[in-house]
Formats: sequence, structure tokens, C-alpha cells
Amino acid sequence: MRIRVRQRPRSRRTALRTGVPLTTLALAVAGCGASVTPGATTTSLRNTVATQGTPTPGATSPTPSPTGTATAHTAPMATATSCTDQTLAGMTTAQRVGQLFMGGVNAAKPDQAQLRILRDNHVGSVMLTGRSSAGTAATRKIVDGFRGQADRVGGKQVGLVVATDQEGGKVQVLNGPGFSAMPNGVTQGKKSTTMLRAEAAIWAQQLKRAGVDLNLAPVADVVPASLGTRNIPIGSFQREYGNTPGPVTSHTGAFAAGFKQSGVMTTLKHFPGLGQVIGNTDTTANVVDSVTTSTSASLDPFKSGIQAGSPFVMVSSATYNKIDAQHIAAFSPTVIGQLLRGQMGFKGVVISDDIGNAVAVRSFTPAQRALNFTSAGGDMILTVRPDVIPAMAQAIQTRMGQDASYRAKIDASVRRILDAKHNVGLLQCS
Repeated sequence: MRIRVRQRPRSRRTALRTGVPLTTLALAVAGCGASVTPGATTTSLRNTVATQGTPTPGATSPTPSPTGTATAHTAPMATATSCTDQTLAGMTTAQRVGQLFMGGVNAAKPDQAQLRILRDNHVGSVMLTGRSSAGTAATRKIVDGFRGQADRVGGKQVGLVVATDQEGGKVQVLNGPGFSAMPNGVTQGKKSTTMLRAEAAIWAQQLKRAGVDLNLAPVADVVPASLGTRNIPIGSFQREYGNTPGPVTSHTGAFAAGFKQSGVMTTLKHFPGLGQVIGNTDTTANVVDSVTTSTSASLDPFKSGIQAGSPFVMVSSATYNKIDAQHIAAFSPTVIGQLLRGQMGFKGVVISDDIGNAVAVRSFTPAQRALNFTSAGGDMILTVRPDVIPAMAQAIQTRMGQDASYRAKIDASVRRILDAKHNVGLLQCS
């Protein structure tokens, strides 16, 4: 997501609406898929009991998400499927649509109106953004506070996925007591895979103690040496593990394996790669990759991570002329449906890079962004701006009421999201 990073980021604090008085809560955090932006996300969701919903005719139950980060909570596949279906059947349409969003709140000025937007729209995932130096214990206290406001279905809570950007270097949202100072991707790429896996397991334990379920990392983009720091979104911040597919593949795999060992989910990003571009999609329109094809070796880190069971893949907002010149990747049925789902066989959750505030998507209305992404096969919409969620959610609900095939597509996305939640103990059924 955003990567406007200060060279020496100052810590920020965010108060969240939780069981603790707003003024006493300190949370800071930043960024998302492609960048570290000063800002913070925290979400509170409506604590309502859903009325009985009606399963969508024709909707099929996809294969449960590969759980590359399954924990001790992981249940057998059949159990996950039945629990997912039971939960889905009890959801209202509004609750189903809410599961499609990961939303945020500005870190500098915690806004109760923004928190109400997230709550009122049943938003199912939270991204902690900005910068925090509060440490693990203080962050956990905040997370526990807003977890309690998640929706309930059939008397049972549908837990929130709490995510953040914890790559290392200039892209490390959570700092302070209990958190290690993580090196950047270039430095991580010089370590042995054994050492990186061991260190990643420790970093994941720290996130878990802070109440975080999902890391929006590792970066699987291959930045060629000839481009280097001229590659603004990745290379200029030294986020890459290497300049060729080999070390990027081995080290993204080691990073993800360490997180899996400690029970925290990971996200491969930014499919099909931001290594060959110049501009940053968060701050620039019409970012184009004219090199990558559907068979490029730079896709190897994604392919390997998917085979290892990555539960999330983040799709970029650049355009790939040799794959689909007509759409940005996040809006491309070719990129998501044919390449990622079909050719690579990914069964997990496809999450967007930020499409709430990124310049790359500003020519589209929020409603168009939501419909384009979900119609192309995307599952979870990441937005750092909560104010766009109502328009996005309403557009999806309206289309669901008009188009049975689209409604089935949305239900399939919700199933994948609920499966991922079940696999880390956030969804429980009797």
C-alpha cells in the first residue's frame, strides 16, 4: 500500500474506541501492502446478532484456503468447511459484504465518525497503520479492546483479522518494548535461509503477543540490479530480498515459514510484481510494467509461496502490458482469474493493495473500484480511508441483488475469508 516513509519516522499514537477510555489508548501503526504511510488503522465492528440469512442458490463451496500459517487452532478441512458454511448461512447480506473489507483509521487524528463507519458496515478485518512505539503489551490491550466489538452470528463472534505491515527496515509499523528492530529486505536477503526463518519465527511471536493475526509481508517482488533504487515502490526503500528470482524465492519462503511456525499468517505481495516499474501506485497514476509476462521467472517467488500454502496474495494496482494492457492488475480477470487462480492454482484470499486512497485508482469512483475488483475475482478490499467503504459496500449489495452469478462470486469470496479465519482460531462453531 502506501510507501511514503519518513527517513526517521516519528512515533505516532492512536486511541481507539475500545473498552478503555479513548484518551488512554496509544496505538500507532502504518502502511500496508506497498508502503509505509503515516496513518493508523483500527477498527471496531458492530456487535450485533445476525438474523438468519439465506444461502445463495448456485454458490459453490471452494476448496478451503491453504493455510500456510495454520496454528494449533487449525481444524480438519471438513470441519472448517462446515463451520464456514454454517456461519455464512447465518449472515445477513450486509454482514457478508462487510467481510470483504479491511479498513483503517487515520493515526494522527482518531476519528469516532470513522470508527462508526467501520462498525456500521460490519467490516471484518482491521489494518494497523502509521507508526507505533507503544510495544507489544500496549498494542495487545488496544487490539483486545476492539476485537470485542466484532459481529456475532448465531450467538458466536466472527473474529476480526488484525493485520499490519511488518516487513522490516523502513516498513515496520509496530515498534517499542517487545518488538525487535527488523532489518530491511536487502539485509534479510543476505542472511542464510535457516537464520532468516529462525528470526522470522521470533518476529511473528512478537506480533502474536501484540494480537496481530496477519502480516502484510513478505515482499516477493524481484527488482533487477539495473533498475535498483530507480524502482520507487520497492528498490528505493530496499524492500526486496534480491535482484534475481532465486534469492527472492528462497528468502520469501524462509520468512513465511518462520511466521507459519509461530502461527501468524503472511501475504505474498505485490502480484504479479512491482520490481519492473518506476512509479509508486500510491502516489502515481498509470504505473506500467512492460516487461513481465505470464511466464516470467520473476513470478517464481509467488509460485513457490502459493505451493507452500500462502493464505493471502496481494495484487498490485499497476498495469502489465504483456498480461492485460486494458486493466490494472487489481481489476483484471486475466491477472486474478486466469494467472493467479488458474495457472498458479491459488485457492486462498486475494487482497487488493490500497484502493481507497491510491492515486492509481482515483479515476474510478469508490463504487467502481469495489465492483471492478470483486468482479475480477478479488476477495478482500484494502482501504486506508474508511469513508469510501459505505459507497463500496452499497455498490456490492446492489449488484448482488441484481445478479445471481455475482452474488455467488461474493459468497465464494466470503467463504475463503471465513476459512482463513477458521484456520487461525477466529471462527468457531458448536
